Amino acid sequence: MNLPPWSIGVFTSIDAGLGVHLEVAKELDIPSIQLHTPHAEGRTPQAAEKFLKQLDAFGIELTCVFGGFDGESYADIPTVERTVGLVPLASRAARLVEMKEISDFTRLLGCNTIGLHLGVVPHDTHSKEYAEIIEVTRQLCDHAKHNEQNVHLETGQESADALMQFITDMQRQNLFINFDPANMILYGMGEPIPALKQLGSLVRSIHCKDATWSQEPGKTWGAEVPLGKGQVDMRAYLTALKEIGYRGPLTIEREIPQDRERQKAEIQHAVELLVQLRKELLGQ
Repeated sequence: MNLPPWSIGVFTSIDAGLGVHLEVAKELDIPSIQLHTPHAEGRTPQAAEKFLKQLDAFGIELTCVFGGFDGESYADIPTVERTVGLVPLASRAARLVEMKEISDFTRLLGCNTIGLHLGVVPHDTHSKEYAEIIEVTRQLCDHAKHNEQNVHLETGQESADALMQFITDMQRQNLFINFDPANMILYGMGEPIPALKQLGSLVRSIHCKDATWSQEPGKTWGAEVPLGKGQVDMRAYLTALKEIGYRGPLTIEREIPQDRERQKAEIQHAVELLVQLRKELLGQ
């Protein structure tokens, strides 16, 4: 399937994570998805075959599989620092093995992109800890390259400057960015539109998500809100995407699994907003 520029997408889940179920994408006539990886028992060849048949029946294209791990918590920013991604030392080796397994499962799905929150990378680029994160991420990139895949790091836990420096230091040609403007606000890591323009061609996938700033940016969470109701400025966001030449899917992420009906309604509203902005900015 060849998706047209700025086709609408949605973040989905089979048995884990905060994404909507595949049936919701079908009901809302959304043509592409990113998928939060299933639990380990659901990453079998049989499960992949079953899921591919669903995608084919629904006419939906899979554009990225996102890794996630048991023990991760987004309760607050200090908890994210302790628990998320490949950064926490106690779980790093096991999580690298799992991300490689996720890459292998993604290959079974015929998808050429895996994504993840790497975690909060040490700020001192000359430290032993920073070098260790570089090394573990290189191992993941090299495994993904063997599977003919790119790796997309989701924004939010670093500033644009820090993320650009990290990718430069990585020296891997298959490492790119999944840009989430709301995360820049939620984590207090900088204004999203200038960050998007700075990261430019490294942005290969995106989330459409909105948020409001915390009163103590970088110390406490901002608040995620329905698309168009926050401080991202979706028109400016899409205008910046156009300026950097981004033509990929506009993938909606709305994280309220405790209220699935409200989640579906807000995603429907997001679809309508994005379709209208796409018409105004791209003429289609």
